[in-house]
Amino acid sequence: MAKHRPGLRFLLAHPAHFFACGCGSGLAPWAPGTFGTLFAWISFVLFRPWFDESALLFLLAVAYLAGIWFIDLTGRALGDPDHGSIVWDEIVPFWLVLLLTPSGFWWQLAAFVLFRFFDITKPQPARYFDTHVKNGFGVMADDLIAAGYTLFCLALLKVALAP
Repeated sequence: MAKHRPGLRFLLAHPAHFFACGCGSGLAPWAPGTFGTLFAWISFVLFRPWFDESALLFLLAVAYLAGIWFIDLTGRALGDPDHGSIVWDEIVPFWLVLLLTPSGFWWQLAAFVLFRFFDITKPQPARYFDTHVKNGFGVMADDLIAAGYTLFCLALLKVALAP
């Protein structure tokens, strides 16, 4: 398992590395997954107005599928299929969460906190993918499951807060 943290040279060596490392957000010296999720939140706010829901869902599907390859290639280059600097697996599922989250800062903050909680704790079946499927598919899948748990909790919260 790789212990080193990649730098700018690695990030720019291949487009897959650039995306897998979250356009640089995964190079954060601590909590790179949180920085990757913050990058997802900020970038979503910037690009969301430019796309309707169907176009955005299509782009997210492409980003997810491409992410499997980005992460697989980058993980092999780093000698660790789920190296901490790889954060594309946080970014794309969190974009999906934000797309399906009620509008407003407080809903988005709740989504952020819940997503980070489920990404860190990895409830089943996320833990299975994290432990047993050591490739780009497994890395992306465990975060997609965390996104599902997040959306479920947000839906329950929305029902609980409904008048």
